[in-house]
Amino acid sequence: MAEWQKSDWRKLPRVQMPDYVDAAPLEKVEAQLSNYPPLVFAGEARDLKAQLASASRGEAFLLQGGDCAESFEQFTADGIRDTFKVMLQMAMILTYGAKVPVVKLGRMAGQFAKPRSAPTETKDGVELPSYRGDIINELAFTPEARIPDPLKMTQAYTQSAATLNLLRAFSKGGYADVHQVHSWTLGFTESERAAEYRNMANRISDALDFMSAAGIASHSSQELRTVDFYVSHEALLLEYEEALTRLDSTSGKWLAGSGHLIWIGDRTRQPDGAHVEFCRGVQNPIGLKCGPTTTADDLKVLMARLNPENEAGRLTLISRFGAGAVGDHLPRLIKAVREEGANVLWTCDAMHGNTIKSSTGYKTRPFDSVLREVREFFAVHTAEGTVPGGVHFEMTGQDVTECTGGVYAVSDEDLSARYHTACDPRLNASQSLELAFLVAEELVSHRQGRAKTAVA
Repeated sequence: MAEWQKSDWRKLPRVQMPDYVDAAPLEKVEAQLSNYPPLVFAGEARDLKAQLASASRGEAFLLQGGDCAESFEQFTADGIRDTFKVMLQMAMILTYGAKVPVVKLGRMAGQFAKPRSAPTETKDGVELPSYRGDIINELAFTPEARIPDPLKMTQAYTQSAATLNLLRAFSKGGYADVHQVHSWTLGFTESERAAEYRNMANRISDALDFMSAAGIASHSSQELRTVDFYVSHEALLLEYEEALTRLDSTSGKWLAGSGHLIWIGDRTRQPDGAHVEFCRGVQNPIGLKCGPTTTADDLKVLMARLNPENEAGRLTLISRFGAGAVGDHLPRLIKAVREEGANVLWTCDAMHGNTIKSSTGYKTRPFDSVLREVREFFAVHTAEGTVPGGVHFEMTGQDVTECTGGVYAVSDEDLSARYHTACDPRLNASQSLELAFLVAEELVSHRQGRAKTAVA
């Protein structure tokens, strides 16, 4: 068999990708990006893979979260900081529940391209190509805005580089100090609406106080002041992915230099398609979305193709079925994994199967449905004796009104107040924190259930 090359995907069927009008500017941009430094490094990807392997065994827990689709227009340092801040808070709460380290993986620094349910959209009788994310075209509903522009790839690269620079500074420069992070969370639980979560927050405070009394303090312990933070995105625009792929001199393997983990969406998981072909050849950890249409045979073929060496930490299966449907689909996929003896990490995307249209006409996601899918995910894994290894949320640190429900009770009528997403609705900061407390409770119950089973 011929050795894999990063351009091999070009020979295969492609879906959910733009057709650029002029090849010359596209080739120029690709050549430019091919000479730019990679955004991430092979050693970082290997470290993430090792941590994901731990999560697959129940020795860690994965929190993956961030924007539905990053925006050029809404790009600010404050926006990056706020999302990072909320993820740190969520991770601390989940660490308490799981009693294991939490792997922090942002949907950031590359989450620009979006698959769409239809190639075109119609407004007032006018039909235009669909908006596919800022890396491809523009949201404005005009013929000019919807033309794919390859120059947007260089803008996406620049924004991703700036985002990563800030994230690295935040994660290693003291902003992630565990005491500071917890003080933010205490601010959330001071509200009477969030009073039910105060007990858990106080128990975390007691644990931190004990550590301080024992002489384990931030000024003397690097582990309490810094965190590892990784980034991920859907590898949809393969011209961009190929241009940033580099040969790692240490291992002799190819690295997708666009992000630490890249994933394949539910719409682009064709075993003989371009996206699977590209992802199989890079050493990065790979995510694979598994929806209701994923059959056991599909999954077996994809696992063999994406992880032929059956390496732990290499393949993360991201289930997305919708509330009420997890029990119909997840057990059969778990069975398929068992039959193959495959090493995988199971995580739950409780967002994409729960999108509805509100009474006021906005695309939204009810908080209760998101929570229900998470609980069903845990229940199935408990019943099957397998490891629920992580959660995957579309969220932001900003006070948006895009998903309904939560302790601050965003209603259908509230959605218009601060509805800022260009694609899918995101949990706001308050909803994200509340969900972290509720997932922590599930982790506590799951851990106690496993302990009882082990004793019996």
